Amino acid sequence: MLRGFLLISLLLTIAAVAVLGFRGEKTTNEPWEIFPDMVRQIKVRAQSPLNFFADGRGPRMPVNGTVPIGYEMPKPQPIGAPESHPVAGFSVGTDYIDTGKMADRWGTGIPVPVTAQLLQRGRERFNITCAMCHGATAAGNGITKQYGLNTVVTLQDDRIRKMADGEIFNTITNGKNTMMAYGPNIMVADRWAIIAYLRALQRSQNAGIVDVPPEHRADLEKPAENKPAEAKPAETKSPAKPEAPKK
Repeated sequence: MLRGFLLISLLLTIAAVAVLGFRGEKTTNEPWEIFPDMVRQIKVRAQSPLNFFADGRGPRMPVNGTVPIGYEMPKPQPIGAPESHPVAGFSVGTDYIDTGKMADRWGTGIPVPVTAQLLQRGRERFNITCAMCHGATAAGNGITKQYGLNTVVTLQDDRIRKMADGEIFNTITNGKNTMMAYGPNIMVADRWAIIAYLRALQRSQNAGIVDVPPEHRADLEKPAENKPAEAKPAETKSPAKPEAPKK
């Protein structure tokens, strides 16, 4: 009986020491670990030597064509010219192009030249980052709405069409309500390209007679040309099969 009590006491003492450890004791030796601690992993640490490679370096050189963080894809260069990466712009200034504000009010107007290339870029960025919620025509009928995200607004609403360009820029940058901020993901130039394309979408869905050039307004009053229906080729019927004689 006493032996069993002493054995149980000894086991409990060992368990308590194993769980609590020698608290307050400092040592340079690695502690005993049943499972390896996460701070000691078998991995290559940054700027650390490694004998696995012939040059003894752990970190490797980036592959050709790697784009540094914070830079754009390289622009087309003449043959033989060194490759350069323009610095990506992510709202680093305080002027209108970076904030959408003129003094203490939202400004209006696209601060970059509106060209076909800009609209094409805006269409591409819009379809990548906006269309899944707002829809391809900005009518608020994107795929996410079909899966329960009912707070998506239509960008064809009069309130949005009359909203200042700078306020839309700020919404893209910082988000609003359930819309996340896209400032860290979309460069400043691309935000303005998206706004320019959005304005084109809004105009296409809410166009009036004043949007038609005067020299082409008469074309709208012309009746549609009725093309004669193409004659369908006569169907060839297969000869009827003779009926079997009745018994």
